[in-house]
Amino acid sequence: MTLFNDTDLFTTGTNEKKYFDLPDLELMQYDGFIPKQEANSYYIRLLQDTPWRQYQMPMYDKMVTAPRMIAWYGEQEEAGENALPWTPELLALRRKVEQETGLQFNAVLLNLYRDGNDSVAWHSDKEHKIGRNPNIASVTFGQTRPFKFRHKTNKEIGQVEIPLHHGTLLLMSGTTNTFWEHHIPKSAKSLLPRINLTFRQVRNQADSK
Repeated sequence: MTLFNDTDLFTTGTNEKKYFDLPDLELMQYDGFIPKQEANSYYIRLLQDTPWRQYQMPMYDKMVTAPRMIAWYGEQEEAGENALPWTPELLALRRKVEQETGLQFNAVLLNLYRDGNDSVAWHSDKEHKIGRNPNIASVTFGQTRPFKFRHKTNKEIGQVEIPLHHGTLLLMSGTTNTFWEHHIPKSAKSLLPRINLTFRQVRNQADSK
């Protein structure tokens, strides 16, 4: 993976808030939540300074290496002993997210999608760690990637595809995590790195994955 500073290539979106009105889905998308120059600075610092690591995940009857890299931060009392301490950049971003949403978060998972080969399969987040109907605030920096949703049981509802741009905030609330799955597909295109931060309110746990 090449580290680079040419953040002019990144798209910031329309600088508007959008609310999605579909059954069991509570989503708010805020393009331009982090202004371009500020987003550029966060992107470069996070890309270069985060202790990214790979991890193993179960798939069918074996363990495989996840197609992305992660870092887990938060208070160890709630987020587990594997949680890294908050950095000044992450604390500043948490304050911005909390001020915008009126919610509180005690942990954040960082995902690094290095190129188009990195992805995340269809899933919903584990309720035993974040509770039922959680609030999850997602902030994106870097390459725009499509973020897809599908209802778990109502197949008459089509998939929802949201482009997550540089500096975008996406808030998933209510029954979204209970009734919908989400994923980021692989791409055959030549893509630059993307960093995604998901702020969560977690319970006391020993495992950060």
